[in-house]
Amino acid sequence: MTYCLGLLLKDGLVMIADTRTNAGVDNVSVFRKLHLFETEGERVMAIASAGNLSVTQTLLSSLAEGLINPQTGEVETLSHTATLFRSAQLVARALKTAYDDLVPGLSQAGVEAGVTLLFGGQIKDGPPSLYQIYSAGNFIECGPDAPFLQVGETKYGKPILDRAMTFDTDLSEALKIGLLSMEATMRSNLAVGMPLDVIVLRNDALKLELDCRIEPDDAYFHQMSEAWTTALNAAHRAIPMPPYRSQAKAD
Repeated sequence: MTYCLGLLLKDGLVMIADTRTNAGVDNVSVFRKLHLFETEGERVMAIASAGNLSVTQTLLSSLAEGLINPQTGEVETLSHTATLFRSAQLVARALKTAYDDLVPGLSQAGVEAGVTLLFGGQIKDGPPSLYQIYSAGNFIECGPDAPFLQVGETKYGKPILDRAMTFDTDLSEALKIGLLSMEATMRSNLAVGMPLDVIVLRNDALKLELDCRIEPDDAYFHQMSEAWTTALNAAHRAIPMPPYRSQAKAD
């Protein structure tokens, strides 16, 4: 299992992904799940993946080589797409092709083949966008009313996003909330784990403001986790006790 998160805000885009892959309790590995496609000053795009690793790697190899456009017969790559929407279509087609090619053999072996992607970024002269792409080749787009998308193990990290995240949230604050969402997920699910890969893309910069890996011994992350635990404990203690009392039955 994994957890990947994308935040589309008025000032830009934040994406966070864990790196743990799990094929059983004795086969836990680290693989990067946040992949970048960028031409500085012209376009920045990122894919975060949750699901079958072989399907994901086949998809990434196909995107690197390019896909034949069935209408023109020309090879299309993410370095030449005109818009981010067209880029999302290309990624969706590559995912569906990889899934359709591999799923018969994987299913016969009893292996789950599903993959879900977060795809976001910006191309010069176009708006920043964030999409969630499914194995069937369909996708949905993130918008101001719900400024985040999640894939993988989503349930533990969603409550804080629902309460704290808005389209107007500052990028630095959004990054902090996103990391808290990731921390909550890791605390409740051992199949999600560090290191974490993080990117921040500010609108129209067309280069990453932040591209980093947070390691297990990161001082800020541990400080944040401890502060959040302390704050939660203080908050629930500050809430008045419920007024409900058991009523003894009269004799």
